[in-house]
Amino acid sequence: MRTYRSYKALEPSRGGKVVRFVLLAVATPVTLFPFYAMVVLSLKPGTAVTFPESMLPWPVDLAAYGEVLGGRDLVTWTVNTLIYSVVSVVAVLLLASLAGYAFAKKRFPGREPMFWSFLAMVMVPYHVTLIPTFMLIAELGGVDTYWGLILPTLANAQAVFLMRQFIMGLPDELFEAARLDGASEWRIFSRIVLPLCKPILATLGVFVFLWHWNDLLWPLIIGGGADMRTLTVGIASLQTENVPLSVVLAGATVAFVPIFAAYLVGQRYFTEGVTMSGIKG
Repeated sequence: MRTYRSYKALEPSRGGKVVRFVLLAVATPVTLFPFYAMVVLSLKPGTAVTFPESMLPWPVDLAAYGEVLGGRDLVTWTVNTLIYSVVSVVAVLLLASLAGYAFAKKRFPGREPMFWSFLAMVMVPYHVTLIPTFMLIAELGGVDTYWGLILPTLANAQAVFLMRQFIMGLPDELFEAARLDGASEWRIFSRIVLPLCKPILATLGVFVFLWHWNDLLWPLIIGGGADMRTLTVGIASLQTENVPLSVVLAGATVAFVPIFAAYLVGQRYFTEGVTMSGIKG
């Protein structure tokens, strides 16, 4: 009864619901307008953009999409982006789950200082590390290579933190019972930890995929050759080649479709995964 009353106390009042509805009704069109403008302008012929006439969904011209989809460069950019995103997702989830399990359930000297030192990486601006990271990768011969593109992005402190918070909430009795049955640490990790971590793994997987798919700065720096460009770098390069705006926006729309599909697939895990990782432990 006490729990039910506490939940009831957290519910907004009728006036609060009305205010929330009004705010969402105002914020929704403001949020969706850039996407609407991107799609509509990509369907316009190569004419000057005027407001509000250019925001009308007619006339429709698919020539820009034909030029984008018919180009060989788009295939190369898409393959590079898929390799960068998918391999990074798998590696980040594996490393973050292993580290999260160790920090949450294992006891070893210096565990807490090591964890908080690693988490302090979040406070270091990403741009500060770009030059030393590039110099290190270049010294190792990683410029214009897939491993040079992927490797520096695998140490994800946010992912390790969320995995640790989630795994800390798993009952210790499960691990003690498995050890009494003679299970190895790898068997405990693969048969107990990973299946129970599906919500947070799915949430992190979508977030990591979106981040790598949309990443521009690091692929631009490390991928000097045209054959190593990702979609974001390739679309940005179109703006310097006297390409019509409709073609640039058509490329942006094509690049947006996979990340939107990834969001639709993983959206039901977002609330559960983030909420549970935030309140457990």
